Amino acid sequence: MQNKIKAFMEKVIQKNPGEKEFHQAVQEVVESVMPFIEKNPKYQDAKILERIVEPERVLMFRVPWQDDKGGVQVHRGFRIEMNSALGPYKGGLRFHPSVYLGILKFLAFEQVFKNSLTTLPMGGGKGGSDFDPKGKSDNEVMRFCQSFMTELQRHIGPDTDVPAGDIGVGGREIGYLFGQYKRIRNEFTGVLTGKGLSWGGSLIRPEATGYGCVYFAQEMLKTRGDSLKGKVCAVSGSGNVAQYTVEKLLHLGAKSVTLSDSSGYIYDPDGISEQKLEFVMELKNVKRGRIKEYAAKYSCKYVEGRWPWEVKCDCAFPSATQNEIHESDANQLVKNGCMLVAEGANMPTLPEAIKVFQQAKILYGPGKASNAGGVATSGLEMSQNSQRLSWTKEEVDEKLRQIMIKIHDVCVKHGKKGTFINYVDGANLAGFIKVADAMLDQGLV
Repeated sequence: MQNKIKAFMEKVIQKNPGEKEFHQAVQEVVESVMPFIEKNPKYQDAKILERIVEPERVLMFRVPWQDDKGGVQVHRGFRIEMNSALGPYKGGLRFHPSVYLGILKFLAFEQVFKNSLTTLPMGGGKGGSDFDPKGKSDNEVMRFCQSFMTELQRHIGPDTDVPAGDIGVGGREIGYLFGQYKRIRNEFTGVLTGKGLSWGGSLIRPEATGYGCVYFAQEMLKTRGDSLKGKVCAVSGSGNVAQYTVEKLLHLGAKSVTLSDSSGYIYDPDGISEQKLEFVMELKNVKRGRIKEYAAKYSCKYVEGRWPWEVKCDCAFPSATQNEIHESDANQLVKNGCMLVAEGANMPTLPEAIKVFQQAKILYGPGKASNAGGVATSGLEMSQNSQRLSWTKEEVDEKLRQIMIKIHDVCVKHGKKGTFINYVDGANLAGFIKVADAMLDQGLV
């Protein structure tokens, strides 16, 4: 079996040179599903795996815009339309200097399985640009978004491809993008999710990824007769996902003691209270400041240039970016008694670190399952837009919780091996089977 996996991956790497994040994402899925495919020749005969790693469409385009000084700037825009077997392409837009084809292909590939797990009719896609909104004025961000959407609008639509936000793309950016789409197309449709509440957005959407991750962690702990009450939690990141992870952990009686950004992390042994969290939200969402300002205000420890995985905790919620937990971090977490890791970010744990968690038999929830709440609620926003309805906060939150319970249940179904639940295999298999069967039904497309 290992020889077959190796041979398959050699072909993927040869066809996609230099795209290491994409190779990593594909490798993880192939290791989970290849034994299953061997036992089910119909998938092998139809070359489902070979087709599923190949995007249906890759769009790459120039994005020229003018800065406040009148200078012309040029960036590169992308949209990866990975798989539409289950519905319109669905996935976020990322604006960050690190964006290139390999990162977006990895994110689009992950999105296919994540969206499959939600049980909602959504395919998988991802997009973005190497543009950095940090340090730019609102007018500069608006001009960039308008230029970006001028090209993207011809490739998307409510029944074709429905982008959302991601790193660097929040409510401000979604507003500018939607405004330009509406201006060019002369139509008000649910073409983007993460919209403002007064013009088609859904309640709970900003909170959904963080809330959903915590709901998933709660279900994982239930398998061992435990709960989040009283647990000390380490959370990385300080953006949308991290903020609402901390908020939901507070609601469920847990204590978050860390947050981070690209400069370092804070450690607050007293816990991040609702009042302190309000400060973080103002700092990050409005002032766009650095997390070290929290340490100065609340007289707690700030560690520069490090991740918070050296802090003693019961549960870890990596919520910043890909590949933030290395093997040494995983060993430190296990040594410190961490019993659960639930990923709020996409692929934040390196393969060697995942092996450490699984060998230690701790509860490990991969992002395609544990952070699927964000895109699930985007799907609910699409449903509300289609019906011209707006559901209450309580309705959306309960639908989100039920979706996360269903995702957990299907991961257990496909990942239980004796008394141990391999959530990686469970998520990959459950996501793959649904997409693969739809591809078989639809023929050679």
